Amino acid sequence: MLVGYVQCNLMSEALDVFNKMPSRDVVAWTTLISGYARSEDGCEWALELFRRMRGSGEVVPNEFTLDCVIRACGRLGSLTEGRINHGLLIKYGFEFDHSIASALIEFYCDCEAIDDAKRVYDWMGNPGLNASNSLIGGLIFMGRIEDAELIFSRLVEKNPVSYNLMIKGYAMSGQVKESERLFKRMTQRTIVSLNTMIFVYSRNGEIDKALKLFEETKGERNPVTWNSMMSGYIQNHQHEEAFKLYLTMHRLLINHTRSTFSALFHACTCLGSLQLGQSLHAHVIKTPFESNAYVGTSLVDMYSKCGSIPDAQKSFSSISSPNVVAWTALINGYAHHGLGSEAILLFEDMLKQGVVPNGGTFVGILSACGRAGLVDEGMRLFHIMQNCYGVTPTLEHYACVVDLLGRSGHLQEAEEFIKAMPIEADVVVWGALLSACWFWMKMELIGRAVSAHVILSNMHSILGKWGEKMNVRKRLRGLGLKKDPGCSWIELESSVHVFYVEDRTHPDCNAIYATLEHLTSNINSIVQFDFYFGSTSIVEADFF
Repeated sequence: MLVGYVQCNLMSEALDVFNKMPSRDVVAWTTLISGYARSEDGCEWALELFRRMRGSGEVVPNEFTLDCVIRACGRLGSLTEGRINHGLLIKYGFEFDHSIASALIEFYCDCEAIDDAKRVYDWMGNPGLNASNSLIGGLIFMGRIEDAELIFSRLVEKNPVSYNLMIKGYAMSGQVKESERLFKRMTQRTIVSLNTMIFVYSRNGEIDKALKLFEETKGERNPVTWNSMMSGYIQNHQHEEAFKLYLTMHRLLINHTRSTFSALFHACTCLGSLQLGQSLHAHVIKTPFESNAYVGTSLVDMYSKCGSIPDAQKSFSSISSPNVVAWTALINGYAHHGLGSEAILLFEDMLKQGVVPNGGTFVGILSACGRAGLVDEGMRLFHIMQNCYGVTPTLEHYACVVDLLGRSGHLQEAEEFIKAMPIEADVVVWGALLSACWFWMKMELIGRAVSAHVILSNMHSILGKWGEKMNVRKRLRGLGLKKDPGCSWIELESSVHVFYVEDRTHPDCNAIYATLEHLTSNINSIVQFDFYFGSTSIVEADFF
């Protein structure tokens, strides 16, 4: 009965049966631990059960128990606890078991301790194909494509998984031709191989090739195939095609996954379409995914960026077990809307829940402090970032601090902060300082960045230094650089209309400009009317 409940993922019922058992052997313990280790949010409970098992003294873990525990540590990214369990499996004599060695490699790769994974692999002597594939995947994830290529080339036996990993790895390192070459060499192509190449072509902007492969998969498509094609459309800014594909998928009753909705919410974010996002959210409510951290985070991000913080808060509250990414998404939303105090309260609540912040979290909270003018709090958070949480500051963090100081008028401190940085400041860091100089009308710094040149040009313009403005513009053209144009947009009947300065690309541009001229002439008439009668009143008042 215990096995049946676990296989059906009915973990509460399985736990009830387990607790009522008069005596429990290692098989019973391992069955329950493995069930929790495989479930969506059960890894923490799997490790807790393992601790209880050891504390009970009833049984000694076997190789299957330790395999489950090591994999649970990997899914949680718990490097310290995983290393403790690595020591246990050596103590119990399972270090030579190939299955556990593969689990160890996956664990260390999941925790980004790739050198430890490689040591386990080298120590195996004659590693199996699963272990080799695990290490190849880990090396690719860490961007070490040459090391992955070396292991791949040494494999006596290769399976589709080996090829798929290298195909994706080459694509992620920009070697699309190598991906294509390997794909053509494959004698046994699976649907996973086709899905991988759809991803590769989409990533490279070759959406026509991706679509051709997608058409070839008729009859064997799985949800990943549909998701890969949808994501491809979104990556290539063909959002309407992505939603058409989703509707087709919906009509054909193809199972949706969390990736389906996550990709489409990202499309809504790109379009800035709140209406479309709300319509899609209505679909999600009918599925089990609303409480999923992956989908919930996408919802929080979409609502935040589309201007609805209350909906973002509600979506966050719906997540059953929010992870650090979910917390960070809402903190970023507060930062985007200038809600610094709310962001700090949320950050403190996150810490109380035992969620450890990462680099992205600190970027969000520092940005929030900058926009709210909370200089002391922002500097305090920057200093505890590395001292208390081991997060090494990146250029993005330094740029946030410069922006924080600059927005509050502490320009001298910002400049000194840049000079004291242990790494060389980039365009973004100097741009943050120059933006503050523009706001406070201080012209001490000049940078090479596009933003720096444009800001400097605007400063000269405001101060009436037109000659200097033209010189900066000439330098900008000479560098072969240009500023991305600013834009505004409006959403009407689920369609987003985007406008740029002097834009003539909109199909209704003639009517828009005619209306604009009509409004402008009316405004000018009102201004002249007010000025005339206002002036008359002043003269009469002075005269009498």
